[in-house]
Amino acid sequence: MTDAIAATTGQVKPAVSARTRRRKAAENRFRRLGLLAVILGVLALVGLLASILTNGLSSFRQTYITMEIYLDPGILDKQGNRDPAEIAKVTTFGYAPLIKASLAKAMVDKGFDSTMEADAAAELISKEAPAILRRYVLADPSRIGETVEFDMLASGRIDGYYKGRVTMASAELDRNTSPEQLRLADELKQAGILTTRFNWDFFTAPDASDTRPEAAGLGVAILGSAYMMLIVLVLSLPIGVAASIYLEEFAPKNRFTDLIEVNIANLAAVPSIVFGILGLAAFINFVGLPQSAPIVGGLVLTLMTLPTIIIATRAALKAVPPSIRDAALGVGASKMQSVFHHVLPLAMPGILTGTIIGLAQALGETAPLLLIGMVAFVREYPAAPPEGFFDPASALPVQVYNWTQRGDPAFVERASGAIIVLLVFLLVMNLVAVILRRRFERRW
Repeated sequence: MTDAIAATTGQVKPAVSARTRRRKAAENRFRRLGLLAVILGVLALVGLLASILTNGLSSFRQTYITMEIYLDPGILDKQGNRDPAEIAKVTTFGYAPLIKASLAKAMVDKGFDSTMEADAAAELISKEAPAILRRYVLADPSRIGETVEFDMLASGRIDGYYKGRVTMASAELDRNTSPEQLRLADELKQAGILTTRFNWDFFTAPDASDTRPEAAGLGVAILGSAYMMLIVLVLSLPIGVAASIYLEEFAPKNRFTDLIEVNIANLAAVPSIVFGILGLAAFINFVGLPQSAPIVGGLVLTLMTLPTIIIATRAALKAVPPSIRDAALGVGASKMQSVFHHVLPLAMPGILTGTIIGLAQALGETAPLLLIGMVAFVREYPAAPPEGFFDPASALPVQVYNWTQRGDPAFVERASGAIIVLLVFLLVMNLVAVILRRRFERRW
């Protein structure tokens, strides 16, 4: 019947050769393999993010013990003259009894009548608490003699108990806590003395010692990374754009410029640790700049970011149609005017995108910063620029590395939280790049 219809209409169905069938089968297999590769990549990304979020989201919550502390002048200011030098002589050992007495009073007010329970409850407070109270008094000595409410950090084990990291079974094997202390913490929580809430100090506090993970924060690391990114932006953007404009628009095409272009492409593929070795030799050993300073980190990351910016800028300049240049020259503009008044504004979206991507890459680098000494333990905040560029500081990726090297499981939680913060910064920077490209994009 089909043959009769084909004969009537004059249409002949072409025969599919074996070669064509094999080619289509190969194409279908390639599509399925490509789809499988995409699915595996997405699953790997989801697994990675799930692991980081599972371990790190708890770092944004912290357990506190609330109490009203009487700043006894008989201990903190025996002379009664409010002299900061005299008050500073009181060490943290002098502040610890004030915290213990205040907690005992708070427990009595809530119905706890056992002195033994008060002594055990004092061990639930972080060892950082006396130092926090001392810094508060030194910042404002006029508060001595008053009763001030404080939210003191609970110890790392107690904080981990309410985050699922510590259990009754693990407490029996842990010399830093006990099941009795965990049960007492539950009683304090029922009484409203102990609470768990959002941890703002994680973003503002400096790093802490190995025995005080609950007090560790990202304040110095965030500030150090911001200083370095400011240095990278100020140096790499004008130098990279100027070099790109010269090579693309003004430089003669000869062997020398070809050699420069090849070396720029090669520098973009050089491992980052090589730039760290260069920074150590040139900026620290030869120039004499201080170790662990944002100025050195910024210079090293600038060298590493320049090839990326130059390559992206040259690609953006090449994307501008030649007719734009010809039209500008045709109405009497000079070569300089045609580049800066016509070509450069049209290439700006690609330039900004390449710059932000380069900055995002530099923000996550760890190896070069380790070689210039930014692995040091830093608790003091760097000063405001420009002095702060030469003060010791840390950086977000280095802080993650430091925390993963410590033995307490609480630091692993802190490291995952720092990774989340770093990923948020990178995500924001990439979103800004996309927005700028769409905002300034021109179509021809």
